Amino acid sequence: MDSTRRENGLRARFDDGEVALGVLDTAYSPTLVEFYGDLGLDFVWADLEHGGPSPLDSGAMEDLLRAAERSGTELVVRLPNTDPTLVRKVLDLGVRNVFLPRVESAEAVRTAVRSSRFRYEDGPGDRGLASPRARRWGLVDDYVETEDRETLVGVTIENRQSLANLDSILSVPELGFVFVGPFDLSVSLGHPGEIDHPKVREAVETIRSTAVDAGVPVGGLGFGMDDVNEKASNGYQMLNLGSTTGALKGIVEGWFDAYDGDRPV
Repeated sequence: MDSTRRENGLRARFDDGEVALGVLDTAYSPTLVEFYGDLGLDFVWADLEHGGPSPLDSGAMEDLLRAAERSGTELVVRLPNTDPTLVRKVLDLGVRNVFLPRVESAEAVRTAVRSSRFRYEDGPGDRGLASPRARRWGLVDDYVETEDRETLVGVTIENRQSLANLDSILSVPELGFVFVGPFDLSVSLGHPGEIDHPKVREAVETIRSTAVDAGVPVGGLGFGMDDVNEKASNGYQMLNLGSTTGALKGIVEGWFDAYDGDRPV
């Protein structure tokens, strides 16, 4: 049998200077993850910070991973916090793309990234070496080298603290990507929900330009395809096109608008 794991498609797109397009699956459905992959999306975002199963629920996580692996898409898992224990847990389940929320300091990021590596900064990493699902229960060749090469740990820049420490966060060795969080930024900057407020827009642009200059892939939310296209031409390499519930809302509301009969208000 083939005892190697496939490459991380998200890392490959970053390395090739290409843009990865994905969707936030707010249904946390293996069927939809598989379908999104068959439709050609580069990644499906599973947000475990604001919903979904616990990252400690191995069964639920493995179902999402099997769906992604079956259809050739990448599962991007945002954890509820930066606890290295959670990082190691989901990596052992087979996750290759970990997304940390609400980071504030470079040290917290470095600790999380180190926990994802067997070797780190010319020294030992903090990832445990066992024979879990990620290793295909001991059948994978070159497991240590492959995992260290293919695993991505990214962070969301979404508060005053991470904005103030942006340069030092971007300098963390082997940081996989930064993702701009405009909604939480708007809260932290004192303008909740006002993502077009000048202070929020200035912060978003600071994150984008600083990450691009540092050579760290930058991701963000797309607010319609005009916005997606503009961001793709302006250095973003990871763009979320929308969500499962958002897409269904638009379709159902469109059906209702086109219906000639009466609908209850």
